[in-house]
Amino acid sequence: MKKKLALALAGVMTFGLIGCGGSGSAPAKTPAADTKTEEAAPAETSTEEASTEEAAEETAEATEETSEDGAATEVAGMDELIEAAKAEGELVVYGSCEEEYLAAACENFEKLYGIKVQYQRLSTGEVQSKIEEENGNPSGDVWFGGTTDPYNVAAGEGLLEAYEAQNASHLISDTYRDKDGYWYGIYKGILGFMVNRDELERMGVEEPADWQDLLDEKYKGLIWLSNYNTAGTAKLVINTMIQKYGHDEGIQYLVDLDKNIEVYTKSGSGPSKNVGTGECIVGIGFLHDGITQIVDNGYGNIDLIIPSTGTSFEVGATAIFKGCAHPNAAKLWIEYALSPDCVELAAQNGSYQFLVIDNAKQPEVASEFGLDPENVMDYDFEDAKQNTEKYIEEVMTALGSAADDRFQTE
Repeated sequence: MKKKLALALAGVMTFGLIGCGGSGSAPAKTPAADTKTEEAAPAETSTEEASTEEAAEETAEATEETSEDGAATEVAGMDELIEAAKAEGELVVYGSCEEEYLAAACENFEKLYGIKVQYQRLSTGEVQSKIEEENGNPSGDVWFGGTTDPYNVAAGEGLLEAYEAQNASHLISDTYRDKDGYWYGIYKGILGFMVNRDELERMGVEEPADWQDLLDEKYKGLIWLSNYNTAGTAKLVINTMIQKYGHDEGIQYLVDLDKNIEVYTKSGSGPSKNVGTGECIVGIGFLHDGITQIVDNGYGNIDLIIPSTGTSFEVGATAIFKGCAHPNAAKLWIEYALSPDCVELAAQNGSYQFLVIDNAKQPEVASEFGLDPENVMDYDFEDAKQNTEKYIEEVMTALGSAADDRFQTE
């Protein structure tokens, strides 16, 4: 099952709360809905040619219309929500995807609906801790991006608001939503290894092919992973190992792996950002982050590896914070996040995850690297929802003094 690819393609985080208009990111593209509206104009036909049945089909296919301010809206009953959201006039987004995508998504929402958006980029663990401290009086309205394990913990603590989104009908599977509507998936990412091919060749060390290979002493000091306390990526690694090997064996695997880990970064994408430079030789994380380093930053020395005995995947999500100040704008954000107007901005802004709605265009570059979104293990989301926090505590306890001062939080 091993898939290893080496492609040489020619090609910071903002922690203050800022308005989208001042983010400095590239301007959002013209909404796809505007183009669709123009293309949807029917050619002249005779009465005979336009049968009643054909007219009904056209009505069913025309799922979008353009409002006076150019915003894309669903035909069935979205106008009332849009007006209520506009009356609130503001939205605060905590984003756990990459900064560039977050900025573009927020800017486009503001452009579409005329609602002022403020955003802050935080890791999923930071968002979870923040809303736990605020305990039902959140300073933000919605959460955008980042893997679902922390979302599930927050939902279990009563910190997310359930909402039955109309655009959830476009999700390709119920796998990509919480059954009670506490979160909805917007993308899917595959967990694997990113390695610096040149550095391994220089050291005479072969590339790891599977999870067990990472325990070999020859990788001591070469591996980077993210912080179990702050990064959803690392939480997924814990759950993956426990589901793959069993509870005790999975925790022991992570204790053994720790002996070879040089750095635990705060953010899940941290390892990928240091592989191309050679500071990190083997990074554990989501392979789409490796694609970003190859395609956007020109690091042709990175190989992407899917573990040979199987791996898991993240569902990047979005959700509403319970008790938020702008509930209607928050609901409108969820509808927006489940539309091409939002998710297609990912690939345009350096994020190459697979998309999970049926009316959006998949990023072709992900397939070009041989990544198969279906070639993953059957991840137990319910177990992760119930036990992630307990598993983290157990791993940190098992690591003991080895964990002291090694887990980055800045």
